[in-house]
Amino acid sequence: MHDFETKLLLATLLPGILVVFFTRVTFHHVVGLILTLALIAASVYAGYTHNWLLYVADAVSLTVGFWFASRMVRNARRSQMEE
Repeated sequence: MHDFETKLLLATLLPGILVVFFTRVTFHHVVGLILTLALIAASVYAGYTHNWLLYVADAVSLTVGFWFASRMVRNARRSQMEE
C-alpha cells in the first residue's frame, strides 16, 4: 500500500474510532469530539496531513463518530433512567 492510501484509510477510520473511545473514557460525547479535534489539529500542524481529500475524510469520520457517540450516550442515559 502506498503512503497516500494508508493515510486515507487512517483518516477514514481513526477519527471516528477516537471520538467513540474518548467518549467512553470521559462519559461525554462533546469532550470526546474536542479531544479528537485537538489530535487532528496537532497532526495538521506537524505536517502529516496536507491534502484536501484527507481533510474531507477526517471530517466525515468525525461526523460519523460523533453521531455514533451521541447515540451511545443517549442510550446509556435512557437505560440508566429505566433502572
